Amino acid sequence: MTPVLILLAFLLPLGAHAEEIIGGHEVKPHSRPYMAFVRFFKEDGNRSHCGGFLVHYNYVLTVAHCRGRSMKVTLGAHNITTWEQTQQIIHVSKTIPHPDYNSENKINDILLLKLEGKAKRSKAVKLLKLTRAKAQVKPGKKCHVAGWRKMSFNATKESDILEETELIVQVDHQ
Repeated sequence: MTPVLILLAFLLPLGAHAEEIIGGHEVKPHSRPYMAFVRFFKEDGNRSHCGGFLVHYNYVLTVAHCRGRSMKVTLGAHNITTWEQTQQIIHVSKTIPHPDYNSENKINDILLLKLEGKAKRSKAVKLLKLTRAKAQVKPGKKCHVAGWRKMSFNATKESDILEETELIVQVDHQ
């Protein structure tokens, strides 16, 4: 099975259209049970959202620039605009950004969200299986990036349904 490297999407610079699932397609409903949809209010009062994934039954991993007031996480969703019986909505009690997060250049752009309560395990809600420590994904390996985002560079509307696209891991030139 190809690895799901959702973090890859989070680590892309914003100018690289990381907010888009280009060339994507709808996933089979609830086939990515670790996916989380995060809603919140930004400092200016506008609503915003982002994706993440369940890494423990009371923690979601997302990006540090996805932070604001009244944060809540929806788990078990395929369509984020329609109520599904599989959905669990849990408020965030605490945000834990990477200690070296830099909001100007998005370095270390990673954030743990502690949920007010534990998610209930179901067919539609499960943990992301993380790799062992120091595991390396080799260049040329296929991976999947999933989310509820724009489907093309010039799209004006984001997808309401969970989409994914396949990527090839590239050589890191750092």
